[in-house]
Amino acid sequence: MSNVPLQELRRVADSLAQLRGKAVTDAVMRSDLRQLRIELADGQLVVVTLDADELGRARLEVDIVRAPEVSTRQLEVRFDAI
Repeated sequence: MSNVPLQELRRVADSLAQLRGKAVTDAVMRSDLRQLRIELADGQLVVVTLDADELGRARLEVDIVRAPEVSTRQLEVRFDAI
């Protein structure tokens, strides 16, 4: 893989800026060094992945996974037989 373009690094930096000031509880790097998983104290999970696109160019991805919001209201649906 070639070098990661500067535009990709800026996009990743913008995504990670949302996490500034949050406490990290765990970080795990895959053995092939293509993925870093970071667990935060508030339950969020950050996954940074280095992969190649269809042309073989390096692509850096950041996914921020948040725990689902607890719903206090339930939707009740009734099906009436005809």
